[in-house]
Amino acid sequence: MFTLNQYASSDELTQNMVKHIVAALNKGIAERGMASIAVSGGKTPIPLFKLLSQQELPWSKVYITLVDDRWVDDTDDASNEKLVLSYLLQNQAKLANFIGLKNSAATPFEGELEAQQKLAEVPMPFDVVILGMGEDGHTASLFPHAKNLAAGLDMHSGKLVMDMTPLTAPLDRITLTLPAILNSQNIYLHLVGESKKVVLDKATQGKDITDMPIRAVLQQDKVKVIGFWCA
Repeated sequence: MFTLNQYASSDELTQNMVKHIVAALNKGIAERGMASIAVSGGKTPIPLFKLLSQQELPWSKVYITLVDDRWVDDTDDASNEKLVLSYLLQNQAKLANFIGLKNSAATPFEGELEAQQKLAEVPMPFDVVILGMGEDGHTASLFPHAKNLAAGLDMHSGKLVMDMTPLTAPLDRITLTLPAILNSQNIYLHLVGESKKVVLDKATQGKDITDMPIRAVLQQDKVKVIGFWCA
């Protein structure tokens, strides 16, 4: 259930993606009085966050959380929480309810239960989950061949979050599990650059989710996934 929307420019992509997100959040608020969105980190979503933060929405009824985060303090430049606080929870969106994944535990393994309990405050299913994709085919912090990858992809684990130690990237992580990601009305895959299109094409043509965990999202039939891509 994957479709790809292609755009001539990053500005066009950002504007169109914001329209989709706003419509989904408004729909959630209309239907249940609140809405929720899980977002990814990195440099790619910064323009999206900036524009989204300026939108007229009943933000006090919106819950924002993260798809994943590195196990670092929110003052660290590697923190996705810091990114969201700096670029999304601004302007109109300052009124939104933010629930982070990182806590004071020494490791994501030790902090997993507390993160899961905190995340339970977020209305689910999510109205929107925004994913990115790495050059290695990871999404969220579901990394190829990571020790905990099978558990993170297990649709029957009963877990919302899981610790993850990547083989292809630094720092321990905490990530939404595959069942948590798929517990959403809308999944949007945000991609910029020719190299990401090459990776995406490879992901859609193969089957091994251990090699490219993004395949577990692209090739499922539980929820529709829309890709937003520009060169």
